[in-house]
Amino acid sequence: MRLLLAELAPVRGDLEANLARLERLSGAHPAELTVYPELFLTGYRVGDRLHRMGVRPGDATVGRLNAAAERAHGAILVGGAIAGPRPGEIQNGALLASPSGELQVQSKRFLPTYGPFEEGVPFSAGDRSVPLQLGERRVGVGICYDTFFPEVFRTLALAGAELLAIPSAAPVTSSRLFAKLLPARAVENAVPVVYVNRVGVVDGVVFGGGSGAWDARGEPLPTEELPLEHAGDGERLLGVEVDLDDAARWRPFRPVLRDGDHA
Repeated sequence: MRLLLAELAPVRGDLEANLARLERLSGAHPAELTVYPELFLTGYRVGDRLHRMGVRPGDATVGRLNAAAERAHGAILVGGAIAGPRPGEIQNGALLASPSGELQVQSKRFLPTYGPFEEGVPFSAGDRSVPLQLGERRVGVGICYDTFFPEVFRTLALAGAELLAIPSAAPVTSSRLFAKLLPARAVENAVPVVYVNRVGVVDGVVFGGGSGAWDARGEPLPTEELPLEHAGDGERLLGVEVDLDDAARWRPFRPVLRDGDHA
């Protein structure tokens, strides 16, 4: 599977600008899936503005995301604020738009409540993880801090996820931790992992980039940097090939899902 990793810096609090940039990038390079960072549609630390930027079923943002996926002939996974299950509730989510016009979502399960983040104030946490359908394939999504909770990814792998995708907005101070955890999530589930982290600076928080992909053995996959118009400081567009059939070949030699299913 051909993937694009859009390591970008969103415009803080400007849904229109971020959505328009996503639309401009759609179809610029062929890919079956393009992954954008956590909260790319809204930017980070935007306070109450999240509520008016929250994506709801059938709204204009949904239509534009699906149209962008149709134009790109491939799916788009992008972070944004989504309306929660109760009135007035908002969640930190990842939205998977597809050329077929279907939009699927996964809410962030674990919200950081320390340092400059305090995500528990504006957001409500999701309570379940379910693989999203990507054509004939299934992708499991965790968002940033979810990476520190292996049960999220074990649940997705046991439910049939063939790829684990992690949109993120992690600071540079966390880069060394993610560098350890991401290949571990691949190894312990025998599933490839892709990680897309934003760049830029917001309120003194420097976001760390470091996007990449790992195969089912936890080995880093080679990426190529692709042309990116109007690239800001540190922004990159990366292409990577991920073999989704590799997990089936590898699991008989490291049957972690089979042996851990009874736990």
